[in-house]
Amino acid sequence: MHRIAVVAFDGIHAFDLAMPLQVFSTAHSLPKEPGELFGPPLYDVRVHGDGGDLAVTGVGGVEMYRYTPPYPLADAIEADTVIVVGVAASPEPPDHVLELLSRAHRRGIRIASISSGGARVMAASGLLDGRRIATHWSRASLLAERYPQLIVDTDVLFIDHGDVLTSAGAASGIDLCLHMIRQDFGSAVAADVARHMVVPPQRDGGQAPYIVHPDPGDDHGSLEPAMRWLRQRLREPVTLADIASFAGTSPRTLNRRFREQTGTTPLQWLLRQRVHHAQELLETTDLSIEEISRHCGFGTSVSMRQHFAKHIRTSPLAYRRAFRSRSD
Repeated sequence: MHRIAVVAFDGIHAFDLAMPLQVFSTAHSLPKEPGELFGPPLYDVRVHGDGGDLAVTGVGGVEMYRYTPPYPLADAIEADTVIVVGVAASPEPPDHVLELLSRAHRRGIRIASISSGGARVMAASGLLDGRRIATHWSRASLLAERYPQLIVDTDVLFIDHGDVLTSAGAASGIDLCLHMIRQDFGSAVAADVARHMVVPPQRDGGQAPYIVHPDPGDDHGSLEPAMRWLRQRLREPVTLADIASFAGTSPRTLNRRFREQTGTTPLQWLLRQRVHHAQELLETTDLSIEEISRHCGFGTSVSMRQHFAKHIRTSPLAYRRAFRSRSD
């Protein structure tokens, strides 16, 4: 099994600690025995830390309970993935934790941070220098001021550089964990985890819908009806004018609303939905590439290959070979 080491130390946030444990422990092989809810587990998830009686905190650093990690911190170096979770704003990350992260990175271990607190620990280790990182919108300016060598981005839910990954904060850690499951075992397994957790398998856009802005005008409204309408028409040719007509607004206003609520344009959002649906069909059906291309609205397999090369960085056939074998 893929081993996940969640690094814990004094001042750790309760939600950030529990989140990766819940998400990764829910990931199981899709084939299962008759009558069983889950197949064999895919991850060995462990909490690592030194000493006992560590403070676990809530919002504002309020202590909620005390905790003793069951595995030594030093053993985290043997994991396949190390996850750094958030801590209270005041304490500096312990030197031995920063050294562990540096050693793990040198060994090629994937390292991910949950929330702005986790990103601060990663930033202190130097692993994020010169990189674009995700963090919570409310902490972005403070993190950028403290670590000017970082490129702080509040337009995304998470960022994956391959060797290091960061998430925006709070529930975006779930998005990051599902993304890693998708990378490790395919979108069908990630979708199965999401179904069990009753969360979206993949949220598009970024933090734009959650950032505190001045009160919007009267013409601002939810895009959910338009998104639902588009999902039902993935195989049909749809123009910006078509979407605006359904939404009862102008194309210009529609574009503005989509950027505010998803961080992208209506047509780019629609394209992502088509790519995601094609991934699911490649993993779970025997439809030909040409059939999937038509079913998802790409028109031809050539067009679908071009979009896969741009967004997935592989071909549909290579994707099917990789992820069908992981879910069989």
